[in-house]
Amino acid sequence: MYLVVIAWMYVVLMMSIAEATNTTGTLLGAIVTFVLYGLLPLSLVVYLMNTPSRKRAIRAREAAEDAERRQQQAEAGDISASGDPDAGGHAAGAAEPDGVAPVRKET
Repeated sequence: MYLVVIAWMYVVLMMSIAEATNTTGTLLGAIVTFVLYGLLPLSLVVYLMNTPSRKRAIRAREAAEDAERRQQQAEAGDISASGDPDAGGHAAGAAEPDGVAPVRKET
């Protein structure tokens, strides 16, 4: 990936030099060419191409924090260290006998 970036920056640099040294070219035109053809598009391309690696790094950091939190809870003797939502060991509540009557068509 970085080979393409380096090659494109070389091409843009040569375009800018040609703009600056041309008889009708200006230094301002060379700077604008370098920024608009080189820096802005390549910064966007590099940002988009690094998105998967950033996501992997975020997931790895969150997994490490989660593992550390679970280890601290286990060392402290916390009952809910397993992370299960119902780790208390109590039975689930039963349905109430006077539930809502089903809706029927009127005859």
